[in-house]
Amino acid sequence: MEVLATGFLVADIIAADLPKIADQGELIFAPRGIQLSIGGHPANVSIDLRRLDIPPGEVSLIGAIGKDTFGQFIRSTLENYQIITHLQEMENVGTTKNVIIVVKNQDRRFHVELGASLHLDPAIVQEFLKKIRPAVFYVATGILGKFDDELINVVKAAKEVGSLTFVDIVRPFQKEWDFIIPSFKFMDVFHCNDLEASEITGKRELTQALKSMIREGLENVFVTTGNRGAAVMTRSGEYAEQRPFKVEAVDPTGAGDAFCAGVIYQLARIRSSTDLKKALPTSELPQLLLYGQAAGAACVTGIGTTTNVTRENVQRLIKEQGNEILKSTRTVKLM
Repeated sequence: MEVLATGFLVADIIAADLPKIADQGELIFAPRGIQLSIGGHPANVSIDLRRLDIPPGEVSLIGAIGKDTFGQFIRSTLENYQIITHLQEMENVGTTKNVIIVVKNQDRRFHVELGASLHLDPAIVQEFLKKIRPAVFYVATGILGKFDDELINVVKAAKEVGSLTFVDIVRPFQKEWDFIIPSFKFMDVFHCNDLEASEITGKRELTQALKSMIREGLENVFVTTGNRGAAVMTRSGEYAEQRPFKVEAVDPTGAGDAFCAGVIYQLARIRSSTDLKKALPTSELPQLLLYGQAAGAACVTGIGTTTNVTRENVQRLIKEQGNEILKSTRTVKLM
């Protein structure tokens, strides 16, 4: 099963498990050090898929980097994981960077320099879609400039070559959240978190937000809700919600990406490439949520976006907690 991923590529500079945010003029020591890690949804998802044992040669990535040390780091990291790379190297534009501050028992604080990712060329992505014709096309949108403006054409092109389209989003740059809504009708799977679902739809209650997105044309929408678990709704109105795995969280960075990789990996396990785009029946929803959540839970136990996402860690969590989580999973028809 070939996967093509695209979107923003980021060099993450992470200080995790801090006791507090330093006051003005104060020095705080980082108990777990300060690390440089590859980031950006497409990179994280691609690496997670390889670490979950998608074979070499079946994961490709398109993105933009600068001609700098950070860009070299991203390229070498992806190549070390045997990911096929098609990277735009930008002149006079630095690689996208993110300084991530994680205080113990608090959510992450992001500080982003947009850099090269803002200039990703949608025409190049469409060219590779036609050439590769991947079984799954994963795209992360929101901070990609012209690419975001032409998102509808990109996902439409993916549908035309027969790919399952899987789209993720971050807080948009210089546009409103609802910019993505016209593209929903060309998406097979959409992922966001509960806060993003509310921002996109204007609905505060989760199931109402999901219904609103489905009515705009989505086939399936997965929502992660942090330490409250995850949910999914399908075009036919089937809804499932699932409580989370219990783990000691060190760094939540990349958990949503690991969830997406887990869902894609599980889909590949239970379906052939020709069956990927068929409607998701109720019977598959709990297992898709379970594998996605296990990947996300494994992710947060280490520092960095992909460090602890391995097939062994995911299977261990499912063996230890999976049965109880499946028993408590709620499925219902809401539409």
